[in-house]
Amino acid sequence: MSDIKNKVIEEIKKIYDPEIPVNIYELGLIYKIDVDEKNKVNIDMTLTSPNCPVAESLPNEVKENIKKVDGVSDVNLNLVWEPPWDQDKMSEAAKLELNL
Repeated sequence: MSDIKNKVIEEIKKIYDPEIPVNIYELGLIYKIDVDEKNKVNIDMTLTSPNCPVAESLPNEVKENIKKVDGVSDVNLNLVWEPPWDQDKMSEAAKLELNL
């Protein structure tokens, strides 16, 4: 895994869903992270539901935070709804944190 991708993941782990006390990476909201040869980061992410109260702000926060990562040239964030998010997408650490 590239150094930039690792830095991007670390940055994403600092962002929390405001309604669930788990970062969005462990929550399973990030479906894909690709870094191209020009260090442009392409992210596919979802939200816990299309009616999520942070549907407008959270993707922008993710994009802006990743842009600040040293070495990243640009960020393309795709908000996707397929496959729909469910609790099975959460990491074991997130499930333990939420007593699931």
